[in-house]
Amino acid sequence: MVTKNKDDVVIVSALRTPFGKYGGSLRDVDYYDLGAIPMREVVKRVKVDPGIVGHIFWGVGDTSECKDPFTPCAARQTLLKAGYPPTVPSISFDMACVSAMHAIKLAVMHIKAGEIDAAVCGGCTSFGQEPFILRGVRFGDTKFAQTLEDPVFPMTTKDFPPVSVESDLVATEYGISREEMDEWALRSHMNYGAAWNAGKFKDEIFPVSIPQGKGEPKILNIDEQYRADSSIEKLSKLKPIYGSKAITAGNAPGMNDGATAILLMRRSKAEELKLEVLATVVGCKHIAIRTSRMPEGPGFAMQKLLKECNLTLNDISCMEINEAFAAVPLVSMRILAENDKTKYKSIYDRMNLNGSAIAIGHPNTASGARVVMNLMYELRRRGGGYAMGGICGGLSQANTTIIRVD
Repeated sequence: MVTKNKDDVVIVSALRTPFGKYGGSLRDVDYYDLGAIPMREVVKRVKVDPGIVGHIFWGVGDTSECKDPFTPCAARQTLLKAGYPPTVPSISFDMACVSAMHAIKLAVMHIKAGEIDAAVCGGCTSFGQEPFILRGVRFGDTKFAQTLEDPVFPMTTKDFPPVSVESDLVATEYGISREEMDEWALRSHMNYGAAWNAGKFKDEIFPVSIPQGKGEPKILNIDEQYRADSSIEKLSKLKPIYGSKAITAGNAPGMNDGATAILLMRRSKAEELKLEVLATVVGCKHIAIRTSRMPEGPGFAMQKLLKECNLTLNDISCMEINEAFAAVPLVSMRILAENDKTKYKSIYDRMNLNGSAIAIGHPNTASGARVVMNLMYELRRRGGGYAMGGICGGLSQANTTIIRVD
């Protein structure tokens, strides 16, 4: 019998925008406006006064997307656009892809420390608003032709090898082939399609109305990255990217636009406001490993958190490891299975049941919260239990979160 404590940290609301494909429907939406959509709706959905929010923790990976690229205070500008009172404090921070899941960890820490009773956590990324960069001209010679730099091609941290290349090497060490990666990518699209057709994403996606030059606004209510016509034949024809041998645009996620928000509270505060508890946050873990070993991160983080929470994989009903590449869940599942084929099959059958970033999209600093909310709603449909989500990013950091639905 699970004991409920008045100081438990619980989720009372969680939603996101649909994720737009690169150059797709959300490409012209202002960064602050995009983030304000879920930030506004997450409190509006449960009829909560935004003034009760003690802090907002907001993942922001690249402030050049903002109209004020130099110290934009992105969370601050977003919360004001979302209609929060100016007395609500916030922090914008960059941990790349783990940001929105780490925002949950920060919120849990602050609530458990007694500093606040409620927090909004999430993040926003807009590859469509990414500008070109012109370096070396502020104090340099501008008489000669200059080269514009595109900061998103290739996707890498400039002083380190491309993550696709390093992830490819790690996958090879674990005996993971190009064919296995493509099969996993197809599974992601198939699982997403089945979940979409079953109406599963209606709980978490808040449709976005996008004004058009002429006529009625466009309503976006599905993730644009999804490919209903994906097939092994099509995936096998794609060329590897950035010098890797097996990672392609097909078994990797897109560069997507989107935002997520989760409203967390102390259980006693939720009860005081007569709000339904959607899930309890059981534990959060953040780790860092060698920068060249990114696909291993979620697996190691999950192992550590299970031990800290006194749980085993047998206790977990469903899991998701964000598909930064297909290689990431495939490597991390091997770590969790500890060379046990039966255990691996059991993990495989519970992993990424509704698809993940390959089909859904990956607006980097928003994805961690998406993983948690998707697992939460899936648990609720199943009648309760434990779920565990993991995500890698930020030069081989990794985060994992375990939630429980009673």
